[in-house]
Amino acid sequence: MGTPSVMFFTVFIACVVFTAGVTFWAHNPSTTSSTSASFEEFKRTYLCVFYLAMAADWLQGPYVYALYDSYGFSQNEIAQLFVAGFGSSFLFGTFVGSLADQYGRRKWTMLYVVLYSLSCITKHFNNYKILMVGRLLGGVSTSLLFSVFESWMVAEHNAKGFPPNWMGRTFSLAMFGNSIVAIIAGIIAQQASDLHELSPLSTGSSIMFGGFCSPFDVAILFLMSAGVLIFRTWDENYGQGTIHSPYSLTNLRSAVELCRRNKNILLTGMIQSLFEGSMYTFVFFWTPALKTDEDEDPPYGLIFATFMVCCMGGASLFNLLTSKTSSRFFLWKPLCLASVALAVPVFSTNKLITYISFLVFEACVGMYFPAIGTIKGEVVPEDSRAAIYNLFRVPLNAIVIGVLLSNMAKSTAFFLCSMLLATATVLALILRKTVAVSVVALGESGWLAAGDDSESQN
Repeated sequence: MGTPSVMFFTVFIACVVFTAGVTFWAHNPSTTSSTSASFEEFKRTYLCVFYLAMAADWLQGPYVYALYDSYGFSQNEIAQLFVAGFGSSFLFGTFVGSLADQYGRRKWTMLYVVLYSLSCITKHFNNYKILMVGRLLGGVSTSLLFSVFESWMVAEHNAKGFPPNWMGRTFSLAMFGNSIVAIIAGIIAQQASDLHELSPLSTGSSIMFGGFCSPFDVAILFLMSAGVLIFRTWDENYGQGTIHSPYSLTNLRSAVELCRRNKNILLTGMIQSLFEGSMYTFVFFWTPALKTDEDEDPPYGLIFATFMVCCMGGASLFNLLTSKTSSRFFLWKPLCLASVALAVPVFSTNKLITYISFLVFEACVGMYFPAIGTIKGEVVPEDSRAAIYNLFRVPLNAIVIGVLLSNMAKSTAFFLCSMLLATATVLALILRKTVAVSVVALGESGWLAAGDDSESQN
């Protein structure tokens, strides 16, 4: 093991020790309040499905580019495929949420299973047009994964009458477990891809199997398992007032209007788009940022595992730091720290310092997701929840597409991310101030309505 590998392994161990300590402290009975048996059962019902759905996504991530490259497509063609995926999410994401609100979120989580499975099947074809169809299906699937599942959980949480602050625990555990799932999925995907080399089904066939196709086949198994659990354990829920609505476009217009006139919803959506747009940009640039001029590549697998451990630590920190305060007052802190962390590679060329700043950013990711999930659960009205969640992702996808098409330098990309996060911090402080005024004036339950411009004018 060379000196760089020893350094990365040492940092990994340090992060594991830190995360273990924070997790133990966060789950100490003296620092947490008890919940109910029914809530714990509900949480398990949701998280089992969520972990399976996320595992299917993680299994594919590291091998999409590698598979396209092994098929002999040019870098430009591969870039077009990636842009098509984000573009599909950008386009279809504007209305699939309103359809889910109208026709039932459970049904649309099942649709996610079907569409993502079909997307995985297309990976077996060394055919650009078929792969393009797969990317379009994958884009729609991503919109469903990151909106409808969460919408279902929040609606069920509220319908069962659980306290709003318990929602943060579900989001925190989802983030914590998702990091473990990502590490395990990476190991499974590697083992699957090594079982058999990538080969045509028959001589001259464009249908391939083995190699980089195998992780996508394993993903289908996870998707089918998630589908079975959804069918057997989840109840259907709808956006309130949309069950009999004949026009999904009406629901979409209603969602857009709500975002326009309710400042709390608008601020929350802008914060999500800025942070997650920065996060996806980081995903594209962290690998070249840590690459040295030497021939030996850094241990990317170990680095990724360390990132996930830091996300777990961040999720546990969220539980610890919000045990006596609201997510609405906490959110600006990880946003501010993330902005500083991604400014480091703009001004420093030291790889160790850059790497540590990336680990800090990943810890902020772990704190951000349960915080923003809890806030969205409180500010977004039930009748248009999935539609609004998808609207939040529209500017996010626009940011990512812009970065992909701009071919910007690493330092420029990190500077952009830092500025986006700084802007998100300011917006979170405005949201914090708005909430503080609303709670004082109207009480804890009235702060959402206080953000509605139309009500404040009447």
